[in-house]
Amino acid sequence: MLQQILRDMYIDPDLLAELNEEQKQILFYKMREEQIKRWSEWDRNLDKEESKMKIKAKFQHNNSKHIEWLKGADGEVWVWILGEAQGDKPYEQICEELMTERARYQAQKEAEEQWKQKEAEIEKKFRDAMAKEKARIVAEKWKVEIEDRKAAKLLEKKFQEELKKREGEERKRGEEQIRQREELRAKELYLSLKRAQLQSQRNENDEQEWQEQLRKSKAADEDRKHKARRARAEYHRQSLRAIQKGKVAGLSNLFQNTNLSNGQESNQENSSSSPAKLDVPLQKVWERPARPISKDVIARWFKEEQIPRRAGLEKDSGQIATWFHGIISRDSAEKLLMNMPEGSFLVRVSEKIWGYALSYRHQTGFKHFLVDASGDFYSFLGVDPNRHATLTDLIDFHKEEVITSSGGELLVEPCGQAQSPPDFSILFE
Repeated sequence: MLQQILRDMYIDPDLLAELNEEQKQILFYKMREEQIKRWSEWDRNLDKEESKMKIKAKFQHNNSKHIEWLKGADGEVWVWILGEAQGDKPYEQICEELMTERARYQAQKEAEEQWKQKEAEIEKKFRDAMAKEKARIVAEKWKVEIEDRKAAKLLEKKFQEELKKREGEERKRGEEQIRQREELRAKELYLSLKRAQLQSQRNENDEQEWQEQLRKSKAADEDRKHKARRARAEYHRQSLRAIQKGKVAGLSNLFQNTNLSNGQESNQENSSSSPAKLDVPLQKVWERPARPISKDVIARWFKEEQIPRRAGLEKDSGQIATWFHGIISRDSAEKLLMNMPEGSFLVRVSEKIWGYALSYRHQTGFKHFLVDASGDFYSFLGVDPNRHATLTDLIDFHKEEVITSSGGELLVEPCGQAQSPPDFSILFE
């Protein structure tokens, strides 16, 4: 189950809700480790590709230009920071002057373009007026009063002077309008640049906030890393204790050498005196879905796979363990543990994974630990686990060894049934 989560880099929200805080943190750290591992591999491959391209480019461009950095007296690359060198104006003043100059320059360029258009309009206007008046004089005066051509010339000259005077006045008004527009445009451009500067400053503040969040995130990662290391060290210590006690399973074929057949015979011998003992013959493992989809499917899984492994049975007597419960919810488990002392616990069949949930009563509330049973061993999900051959071995082991080093959970008192028939009856029908 853990390997599948790391392979897919996804965990179902319902399944995540079943994990306790320490398991969540360690699982998150493992997923981050996997992400870093994948990224490092990708980065190495990218470096290899870039190296190949550089070597190829080196052979192709041996005579290409290159850059040499100017170095200072200390031998390091010479750097000049505008506004901080001796004799430089303050940075804010330099920015203000640059923005003012840039706005003025842009406004002047726009004013020149506008004046060219205005000047062309004025020239065309008076050129057309002059041509029109000249045509009128020619049509009315020169044809009617041919002998008075001198008077006509004087009249034409007078009219030309009047037009030039009017043209000059209009040019002056046009220049004044352009100048006013230039001033307004310069102010608009300055304000635009000022807003851009303020936006840049806000972006810098956002960058600082982001850097602060990144720092906190890294600190949280380090904290998770330390917790994960402590948890690994604790589980390593528990593993050594478990190996010494002979309570840790191998990695595969855990049930080939178990005395299930002997257990079956002992159950048959003691059936008359112990009615709660169960006959658990070996059966062929069925093809189960990827995850539990209904209580009927969970019940079938338990009957097909878990009963042959004597799940929920006491190791010595073969009876159903007091702490074992059926397919009940987290709320139901907490109600059963509500009035019990610290250290009380029960094991219920999970609806989220192929496995179980251990519900534990501590001083201030409840904790729930998922037990993965999808393979050929039993272990807590999301941590560096001790692998136990049977569910009972896991429970017995943590009656002497804490589940987590931070919580110090020891399984002290099992929580039995509160109803009749018991909630596990559907599993043993």
